[in-house]
Amino acid sequence: MDLLNKALKNIKTVNEEWYVLAQKHLDNLTKPLESLGRLEEFAKRLVAIAENKSPILDKKVIFTFAGDHGVTEEGVSAYPKEVTQQMVFNFIRGGAGINVLARHAGAEVIVVDIGVDHDFDEIEGLVKMKVIRGTENFTKAPAMTRDEAIRCLEVGIELANGYAKKGCKIFGTGEMGIGNTTPSSAIASVLTGKAVSEVTGKGTGITDESLKRKVIVIEEGIKLNKPNPDDAIDVLSKVGGAEIGGIAGLVLGAAANRIPVVIDGFISTAGALIAYCIKPAVKDYMFAAHNSVEIGHKAMLDRMGLEPILDLDLRLGEGTGAALAMLVIEAGLKIYKEMATFGEAGVSSEIMN
Repeated sequence: MDLLNKALKNIKTVNEEWYVLAQKHLDNLTKPLESLGRLEEFAKRLVAIAENKSPILDKKVIFTFAGDHGVTEEGVSAYPKEVTQQMVFNFIRGGAGINVLARHAGAEVIVVDIGVDHDFDEIEGLVKMKVIRGTENFTKAPAMTRDEAIRCLEVGIELANGYAKKGCKIFGTGEMGIGNTTPSSAIASVLTGKAVSEVTGKGTGITDESLKRKVIVIEEGIKLNKPNPDDAIDVLSKVGGAEIGGIAGLVLGAAANRIPVVIDGFISTAGALIAYCIKPAVKDYMFAAHNSVEIGHKAMLDRMGLEPILDLDLRLGEGTGAALAMLVIEAGLKIYKEMATFGEAGVSSEIMN
């Protein structure tokens, strides 16, 4: 709890003066005002977060948190839970979608066992910070205790602190956990106030019949556990997941260290929403990578006032959308730093009437 409280005390809203300073520079570049749209927005935010006229994004890292879910007993996923541990090995070998796209983005992938129901050996490339061996089936009991939920948050904060000290300049979130769209939909429903059916999709590609069952399972879990929408840690503990908690902690830790964090898709956004409800100021440090195919994603982004960068019909998770969005964010910074000003280029900045 001390680590969490310390992080919360260190999170401050971004100083608006840095946005103004960055905007003045952008307006003096050889282009019509605001003609590079959201690329300019990304550059301004990076300058303001870093409080630096010339920020650097030379060290990028994506954290892929892995955890299992007891609610898979209810048939909410098209895949068995064993796939979680199998995919962890795939990440470590470099063969997953996140590995390919992270290499493309020039980002390192950190694979974190925070809640897999399997005891991994010491493996190069795997960070073992296990809090639980999978959650409980939340149709029968709370997914975690409150203490376990806080420990998951603190794992994310600890990673953020450690990689900030290593000089990393931007973080990305990712996850792996069979069944994890189910707790994410539960979180979305509780924290947005929307009906479960409005925020629950097919996840790994279940049938229409299974989707109906999934909605009922989530409704039963919420009814049984009564998560408090005014207490995000309570929501995380009762209907969440270890990897979702790790992502929430990473977001809190990123903000505490003044590091931008790119939020991947549906599950990552559930974690980000937990962090936002704990400390709304984290919004200033978050970039929403993309618009997921999962129907509940937009409701969570709207709750935080975030606009996704990409819309590519993605629904893989792992951090794949975050890796792609990092390239676009970096493009905005390159425009800011490398494009000539009117004075440098000898181009008139006067506008004809």
